[in-house]
Amino acid sequence: MAEQSGVQKVLVIGSVYPRFHEDAEVPWLRASIAHLKKAGLDIQVLAPAYKGLKSHEIDGVKVNRFRYAPASWEFLTHEEGAPSKMANKPWLQLLAIPYIISGFFKCIKICRKFKPDIIHAHWPFPHAYIALGAAKLFKIPLVLNFHGAELLLIRKKKWVKPLLKFAIGQAQAVFANSSFTASKIKALRNVDVEWSPYGTTLETGTGNAEPHAINGKFKILFVGRHIERKGIRYLIEAAKYLPRDQFEIRIVGVGDLTDELKKLASESATPNSAEIIFTGKLSPEALASEYKTANVFTLPAIVDSKGDTEGLGVVLIEAMELGLPIVASNVGGIPDVVIDGETGILVPEKDPEALASAYKRLAAEPGLIKQLLAGAQKRINECFTWDGIIERQIAVYNRYHSHSRS
Repeated sequence: MAEQSGVQKVLVIGSVYPRFHEDAEVPWLRASIAHLKKAGLDIQVLAPAYKGLKSHEIDGVKVNRFRYAPASWEFLTHEEGAPSKMANKPWLQLLAIPYIISGFFKCIKICRKFKPDIIHAHWPFPHAYIALGAAKLFKIPLVLNFHGAELLLIRKKKWVKPLLKFAIGQAQAVFANSSFTASKIKALRNVDVEWSPYGTTLETGTGNAEPHAINGKFKILFVGRHIERKGIRYLIEAAKYLPRDQFEIRIVGVGDLTDELKKLASESATPNSAEIIFTGKLSPEALASEYKTANVFTLPAIVDSKGDTEGLGVVLIEAMELGLPIVASNVGGIPDVVIDGETGILVPEKDPEALASAYKRLAAEPGLIKQLLAGAQKRINECFTWDGIIERQIAVYNRYHSHSRS
């Protein structure tokens, strides 16, 4: 439980939060808030409305929704990132101004009534500016939490850089989801950055250090959106280096590139190359079955044409918990999870041959798989359990809460 003399109330601000109980949006943020609540804190959430959605409760937590446009226009957030939506529909950028103004005044109204001890703003651009008025007016410590996407904006919109730099200077604490994100923040402004990763969103992991049985073929599993930074095309290209009678590649999910990737797989297939199966979007039960029957999980991520890459990769932690060894690219925040030769195998990005060599090595060495799974479980226990993450987070809250009171 949170200490009586420490932080009792926290207002969490974000661009996305589940709209109804079954909503799968930002499961890691939902889990984080559930664990803060479990630790004894009183939490409220501030998030934008979606198509007129009113304030409501999720998991016993009040979700305050702020309106920023007519209901039919309120789709700037949820279901896809706002930057992607604005790139496809530039007129949506006009909604950013009412979004910030409406959120700003809603934040003041909530803080006047709720009286939080800490404001924790995720995605600091623009949410730092929604939080700043209330933080200054009521002298509430402000915690900014970066996830990487905000820092990517700087490459495309130069005017964002001074705004982010200023916002960082106004915060009492700064969190980053990975060491990669932390390095980008420090390059912007030299401040102390707390590493605050995500934990698993699984109810239970197997904690199993035994390799999954190979039933016929060694199954290589990818799960994720079909977008450029996931590097799926290089997984498809790796198939030609893998014998069809020994290996099978299974690609779960959908996305903007699905049709293009299917075409690439069809055109590059040979009688001897590993079969590539696109499963589409799966039910939770079907997805669980994929994990149980797979032999390795892979994330061949890249730095894409927009400079974007993986911030952390919660899916890697979940695959580890489900007893799968990892083969992933050495980019972004992935090395926080995958320590080469210890918790998984890292390969250079955009290198199909290196991917294929790693899969072949694991297929031939079950002892190595067992060793990597044991190392992965140790890493999870040390860094990625929610109890540990939340304990460290509350310690930061209490540090700056006590400063603000002294």
